[in-house]
Amino acid sequence: MRPCAIIPAYQAARTVAEVVGATRALWPEPSAVFVVDDGSTDGTADLARAAGATVLAHPNNRGKGAALRTGMMHALRRGFDVAVTLDADAQHPPAEAHRIAFVDPDPRALVLGVRDLVRAGAPRANQMSNRISNFFLSLFSGRPLADTQCGLRRYPLQTTLSLGARDDGYAFEAEIILRAIAAGVRIVEVPMDVVYPPEHERITHFHSVRDPARIVFRVVSTLAESRLAPATIPPVTPSVPSAKPSRPSRDTPRESAREL
Repeated sequence: MRPCAIIPAYQAARTVAEVVGATRALWPEPSAVFVVDDGSTDGTADLARAAGATVLAHPNNRGKGAALRTGMMHALRRGFDVAVTLDADAQHPPAEAHRIAFVDPDPRALVLGVRDLVRAGAPRANQMSNRISNFFLSLFSGRPLADTQCGLRRYPLQTTLSLGARDDGYAFEAEIILRAIAAGVRIVEVPMDVVYPPEHERITHFHSVRDPARIVFRVVSTLAESRLAPATIPPVTPSVPSAKPSRPSRDTPRESAREL
């Protein structure tokens, strides 16, 4: 299994160099750290490049989902079979990104990070939004899902791109879960530590009303589409591991591949 790291970034000049540097220091291939600058105007791309990342740039802000797709298509062309995604705002510790890269040996699995938002000190709005998202996606998918909004994940690249997710914004992450379950993709959930800085230091582009509404719309439309025509997953030939997988430091991940 050959993992890369994809960091979608928008107006992240304050933190992106720190995230890139720490991720490169831990990654089996330091050159496999990709930053997708989503139309930033604050020098994010230059700072990420100076820190050692390969930078893919959108001329205009297109949204997190579009940034993730851009990074995944680049990574697949470069010969990687899985991609770990982490945020540019330093909420996701690079050590946890490295751990999720090797926590499960199956490169075909979609691995979801699961946060303890209460323990991490997440804002109440984030906690409520995640509970609502978890409830509806669990209901629609027919299986319990512990954290449907965490951006710290490991995606099987070929499989993910073949699912045909359409959303360009935050709803991409919920849409992928539903499409993956409908297609019979194995889902693995892993507890992850995250960091929420003090309120006066927090930077977020997630709108607490607009973005959840968009997620609900995308979930409903995806549910209808996936019931009518589930995606067909092409066979994946696992690559030769480029690094020895690390042993998970916590309980065995929970998994499922139940269909809708």
